[in-house]
Amino acid sequence: MKIHRYQVLEDALAEQIAEGRLSTGDRLPSVRVLCDRYTLAKGTVLHALSRLEARGLVIARPRSGYYVAERESPVSATPRPNAPVNARVSPLLMDLMQHGAAFDLMPGAGGENTQGLEILNRSINRVMRRQRGKSHLYYDDPAGSVVLREQLALRYLRRGCQLDSEDFIVTAGCQNALFLALMATCKTGDVVAVESPGFYGALQLLEQLQLKVIEIPSSSLTGMSINSLRQAAQKWPIKACIVSPCFSTPAGAVMPDAERQQLLQLAEHHDFAVIEDDIYADTALSYTPDPLKKQDRTDRVILCSSFSKSLSRDLRIGWISGGRWQQALLQLKLVTQLASPLSIQNGLAEFMADGGYDSHLKRQQKELRQQRDILADAIRLWPNIDGFNVPEGGLTLWVELKEDQDTSIWFLHLKKLGIFIAPGALFSTENKFRHCFRLGYVHPWTAERLKALNQISAFLEV
Repeated sequence: MKIHRYQVLEDALAEQIAEGRLSTGDRLPSVRVLCDRYTLAKGTVLHALSRLEARGLVIARPRSGYYVAERESPVSATPRPNAPVNARVSPLLMDLMQHGAAFDLMPGAGGENTQGLEILNRSINRVMRRQRGKSHLYYDDPAGSVVLREQLALRYLRRGCQLDSEDFIVTAGCQNALFLALMATCKTGDVVAVESPGFYGALQLLEQLQLKVIEIPSSSLTGMSINSLRQAAQKWPIKACIVSPCFSTPAGAVMPDAERQQLLQLAEHHDFAVIEDDIYADTALSYTPDPLKKQDRTDRVILCSSFSKSLSRDLRIGWISGGRWQQALLQLKLVTQLASPLSIQNGLAEFMADGGYDSHLKRQQKELRQQRDILADAIRLWPNIDGFNVPEGGLTLWVELKEDQDTSIWFLHLKKLGIFIAPGALFSTENKFRHCFRLGYVHPWTAERLKALNQISAFLEV
């Protein structure tokens, strides 16, 4: 992964803010001092500061300098994790999903860009025409299409992660990959550590598999607190840890390299599996962080991902790279799924090999950045907002209100207006984030969606 020089300074200052070494209202070192300290040109330092300002982490004061902004920052987190509990998911999740509103505050408002999908469909149709004949009478290799797995290996090689095609198993999406990973590493009643706030889909799986969950406090900037995970691992027998080092949901955090290394050391010391959810990596708006799997030297990381967030929810094609659990995962896939649709896999492989996927990601990156900035600019004008972050990847913004607010009640009221938010209760099994909610910027801001944002703003004033 190529790291630009401005990113070194940006990440260093963001980490200091996240850890409290720079507090709200503190003045940052002058541009001249930062130039000397990090051996950077003035333009590079100013670029890093402007990016921090765009993320809402610092503010510029004329003729005075840059200061840490007032709480457009991470959600505060309790440093000590609570004891493991039975996983359970808010019933509001089914309501949200049945309306197709996980990432759209106004489902059906239109405006979608389909150019990349049209090219993909042509690739799939070409493959289907070539495969006429006996191929449709046979099951695919249980591991999945070899040409698709070769393309996946090439993509991860570009991110500094050396994996062969044999290291991948094609799955029915990332949720299916996570399910297989948990099945391979845990049994009923085992303890699994998750980010908090974290992915409600993981909580669903833990509930279904009757696993206990321990929620590890997470920062909107740097992800899971490794110190809190260490405390938990010393006290309870953790069997697996689900983590998203690259643009975690819902806040878009990126785990720093030092914390990644500490996580792997903890996993080795306490003998638990690390299940890496890498699904948002290709939604990066500037640079794509390395996968945690790159640092894995003991085959303890199970890498899971799919095309659903970067290409299409409808494909249901994902992958898993299971390290020491690879053979067990292959057997579980054979039992639960048997095989994956070959024509779609080969069509995807052709789409990737021909450069169609990279072209799609470039177009999408520009669109997502514009859509993210429109949403962030709107939220900055809303009343009674206590904090939010502006991530460099992912598909959502995580918004924090005053602690006396309950966004689960808001959800029910806004739904009557045809407007959907993802209330904070979905992202925890411990009822922690009722004063928070998630909004997506996947879809273009049509007139209907912009009107919906104004209606939410008016609702906040009540």
